[in-house]
Amino acid sequence: MKTTPLPPLVALNKAFMKVKPLRRDFDKFKSALRDLLANINESESEENNKNNLIDFLKNAFYAGDFSVNTKERTDLVIHAGPKPKDKAAVLVEVKRPVNKAEMISVSNVNAKAMQELVLYYLRDRLQSSILQHQQALYENKDVESRRIRCERNPQNREI
Repeated sequence: MKTTPLPPLVALNKAFMKVKPLRRDFDKFKSALRDLLANINESESEENNKNNLIDFLKNAFYAGDFSVNTKERTDLVIHAGPKPKDKAAVLVEVKRPVNKAEMISVSNVNAKAMQELVLYYLRDRLQSSILQHQQALYENKDVESRRIRCERNPQNREI
């Protein structure tokens, strides 16, 4: 498979280009990015760098509005709401900066990091789909049991 890198001006939706960030948000981002770059240590573990990235995302973008943390085996998840139980909206796979062989690049999209992300995505979607089906089955059983009770006792009309 041949990959063709796109510059941000081509890859991003034009609507994003029209949004001008507030100065205080931009300053907050710059400060958080400086802290992230200062704290990255190539000799440290992946876990250390993951914690630095979580701090950056919380400080720059997601403080209070969205939960940013790990989830099961997924390195980093940004949830769609402030609670860890909220649906996973973004999945991130973190590798050490010196571990370039496992990270995706323009020349190697099929790297371990991408394979892990696809696996975690499919697991998350399958798990949420199973939970939705279980809830629907429970609701159907509840409606069916009410119907049977009403048939057995016509005075008990709760439907």
